[in-house]
Amino acid sequence: MIRPFTDDDRDAVLGIWYRASVIAHSFLSEAFFGTERLQISEEHLPASEISVFERDGRVVGFISMVGNEVGGIFVDPEYQSQGVGRALMSSVTARRPVVVLDVFEANRVGREFYDAYGFREIGRDTEQTTGLPVIRLRFDSSRMVEPRRDGLA
Repeated sequence: MIRPFTDDDRDAVLGIWYRASVIAHSFLSEAFFGTERLQISEEHLPASEISVFERDGRVVGFISMVGNEVGGIFVDPEYQSQGVGRALMSSVTARRPVVVLDVFEANRVGREFYDAYGFREIGRDTEQTTGLPVIRLRFDSSRMVEPRRDGLA
């Protein structure tokens, strides 16, 4: 079930963010995660539209949006590759014709997910805090191509 974030979800969301981040962002330092966790809790959560994915009464994933930009999408590692991320992203793209986001170039997990979902690269930059390269991606629902029913590309 996807539902709006409530303040009661804060600890679960921060835990999911951390567990998923250390896997997808293994190239970042523990000090970065500590600083980022505080910023997320105090600045990003209050400024974002957040939806959580709940399974059996437990929050197992979330997506945060600022306008048409994905601030973050994270799924507890225990629940990855079970359609949680796709469901969260689809809940957002169903209401917005265009969605954009930045992903670290070194984040293979995220890049594979976004590529499979249908995002396309529109630019590159450097993330200010880390100095690492990021890729700007865009999803345009008007350019969606229905998959063939026969399973062929």
